[in-house]
Amino acid sequence: MIAAAASLGLGIKTQGIKEGWYDGGSIALAVIIVVIVTATSDYKQSLQFQTLNKEKQNIHLEVVRGGRRLGVLIFDLVVGDVVPLKSGDQVPADGILISGHSLAIDESSMTGESKIVHKDLKAPFLMSGCKVGEGYGTMLVTSVGINTEWGLLMASISEDNVEETPLQVRLNEVTTFIGGVGLGVALAVLVVLLIRFFTGHTKNPDGSVQFTAGKTKFGDTIDGAIKIMAVAVTIVVVAVPEGLPLAVTLTLAYSMRKMMADKALIRRLSACETMGSATTICSDKTGTLTLNQMTLVEAYVGARTIDPPDNSILLPPNVKSLLIEGIVQNTNGCVFMPEGSRAAEVSGSPTEKAILQWGVNLGMNFDTVKLDSRIIHASQFNSEKKRGGIALKLPDHQVHIHWKGAAEIVLASCTKYIDANDHLVPLDGNEVMFKKAIEDMAAGSLRCVAIAYRSYEMENVPTDEEELAHWNIPDDDLVLLAIVGLKDPCRPRVKDAVQLCTNAGVKVRMVTGDNLQTARAIALECGILASDADATEPNLIEGKKFRALSEVQRQETAEKISVMGRSSPNDKLLLVQALRKRGHVVAVTGDGTNDAPALHEADIGLAMGVQGTEVAKESSDIIILDDNFASVAKVIQWGRSVYANIQKFIQFQLTVNVAALVINVVAAVSSGDVPLNAVQLLWVNLIMDTLGALALATEPPTDFLMHRPPVGRREPLIKNIMWRNLLIQALYQVAVLLVLNFRGRSLLVLEHDNRSHANKEKNTLIFNAFVLCQIFNEFNARKPDEINVFKGVTKNHLFMGIVGLTFVLQVIIITFLGKFTSTVRLSWKLWFISIAIAFISWPLAVIGKLICFPKMPWIEFLARRRI
Repeated sequence: MIAAAASLGLGIKTQGIKEGWYDGGSIALAVIIVVIVTATSDYKQSLQFQTLNKEKQNIHLEVVRGGRRLGVLIFDLVVGDVVPLKSGDQVPADGILISGHSLAIDESSMTGESKIVHKDLKAPFLMSGCKVGEGYGTMLVTSVGINTEWGLLMASISEDNVEETPLQVRLNEVTTFIGGVGLGVALAVLVVLLIRFFTGHTKNPDGSVQFTAGKTKFGDTIDGAIKIMAVAVTIVVVAVPEGLPLAVTLTLAYSMRKMMADKALIRRLSACETMGSATTICSDKTGTLTLNQMTLVEAYVGARTIDPPDNSILLPPNVKSLLIEGIVQNTNGCVFMPEGSRAAEVSGSPTEKAILQWGVNLGMNFDTVKLDSRIIHASQFNSEKKRGGIALKLPDHQVHIHWKGAAEIVLASCTKYIDANDHLVPLDGNEVMFKKAIEDMAAGSLRCVAIAYRSYEMENVPTDEEELAHWNIPDDDLVLLAIVGLKDPCRPRVKDAVQLCTNAGVKVRMVTGDNLQTARAIALECGILASDADATEPNLIEGKKFRALSEVQRQETAEKISVMGRSSPNDKLLLVQALRKRGHVVAVTGDGTNDAPALHEADIGLAMGVQGTEVAKESSDIIILDDNFASVAKVIQWGRSVYANIQKFIQFQLTVNVAALVINVVAAVSSGDVPLNAVQLLWVNLIMDTLGALALATEPPTDFLMHRPPVGRREPLIKNIMWRNLLIQALYQVAVLLVLNFRGRSLLVLEHDNRSHANKEKNTLIFNAFVLCQIFNEFNARKPDEINVFKGVTKNHLFMGIVGLTFVLQVIIITFLGKFTSTVRLSWKLWFISIAIAFISWPLAVIGKLICFPKMPWIEFLARRRI
């Protein structure tokens, strides 16, 4: 705007208001256009980020309406809804506890107190936004939205979601540095031009000296000095790469929108970049590598296989009665029986649904059995204990304790089983056949769950409510009722996704709570283990063995681990820590509350959107909306695309900066004038800053990205091949355009033309050829390290549209807007010369890519050469 004001004043003074406003007005208009386009782009991206932030807050939950469980969004919750709560959930509204067992709430987000608060019918009030620490229960919603305590608190504060990613910080530093260099060069040029002017070495187009001491009028001297200052400002304009931060914003916004379509919700912007550097993924099995659609396909009851498993005739009557009692009461799921003959509606986790459906097939009446006994106390299932239990009080005052969980863990607590004749038999000596049954199921990639019970004396149950709340339900001397095998098939194309990650240099590791044999079978099916030969230690390891190693041993073993079975959340955390200490960039998937530490510790935490708890999601960087491992692979591809697109734009923009800066500096120092004026350079800046950023920053990811190693943590932004491409193009443009600047009149046979018109025509050709070089070089920038730069270009309609628009606008500027840009119309021959000059950049790029450059950064390479 300084240059605009100076040019406007000088133009009006020398040429009058009618003609003199063109230069200054053009500069001001160009600046305004750049500001409007940039501001509009930033505004659109901010709206997009706001939409994504709303999506983050859009929690899916279950409510009970009319006796039926329904899935709703948190925004659709209404007063009077009954909401089931379990460990890891977020309390979605203010409400009152109706029923619950061992329910503990983390109210630190509301009260600031870190102590877990236990809730019961004496302290039933629940506040929105708090997290369920442990236990389970149901609540009645009393207020929602702005009327809740959390809503009132949020209304009084404003949330600041502005976040600068590490790459944005680095690019801002690069921009500041280059701007500083440009300012320094501009000041040096200013000094040189002022010296030339006041020593009489600067001449007018007609050859006369502009300043002669004692003869030149004061007003003319001021005009000459202002022109020199305008040249210096022009150099600053071209030197500062303002488009770099915009390119990052565009790339991140575009990638976030596209990743949403690929079922990945970005919670933290920096995760977009970091995923491009991931070297290993520690993935859950259930729901991520598998479909999480459990079906009970095998049952082992009374020391024999029940085939088919829902054939109730083969079950001893007492076993069937106890099994149904345990299935109904020891669950967070429920069964709704619609009117008429329609099938039962079963809800709950996939494991619970499969077991409940088995109960329904055995003839279970869920509501009747639920009312036949009362739960005294419950110990909820969690991934540490891998089992859950309840204590029931029956109508005849008997107490039954039921346990359900990982087969070998529950079996270890059993001392008896009920045989096919309904007789109680000691387990001594018979464990082998049950272990064999578990191994056979696991070898068939089935999840093994054992169901057991025991009777208990009522007088031993605590009567005091405080004691009862902290009572540990007995888990010894159990009677084994059944071992069931649940089939959870691998997701379609998961093997291809694992192979894609492997080809990209990203090692996939399975970390699961299932037993080692089940994990091994699934890992072979998914391609994580290539063959049976790989299924040996330490490739295949149990959580407790890894946990028992020293820290040094854990780091060495972690490198080799492909599958970890029977792992606890703490084992996953130890694995992540060991891998990070070995220099890995670690991505971790998790869905449970106890996964939060590992998700937080990892470089990228990936929470599951369907089965994940709100605690896990809060600790994550990215939410995988469909719980699918293939979506994780796509996130890696997008992460690499973000980095690659920004590098493409850096190469493109710095080529323009270097070429324009050198051309103008050399011309200014040698002749006192510049071939590219401020208006022209502002147009070039518009191409660079907005249209170029939009074209290159929105390139979709290609398969090529997944055939090269991950981006290193400390890899320089400008790689050696980028320097090679940049310097080849910039040197070519500088050489050709400087030749035109100094020898253009003779080369174009313009010596006999009017000197002023000849200079304008020569400078117009330089400007036109320079802009067309950038348009052609945009294609080169698409594929910095590939020969075929046109591959897939027609599929990117935005890129083709922007290139076409830029060319059309350039034609309009040269043909119709000469008064604003100080250009003249070019003949078709000069247009042909401009296009020919620009076209040469394509074969030149091919030749340049045949030159082998060291992959090691230049500074490191030269340092090693000296050594």
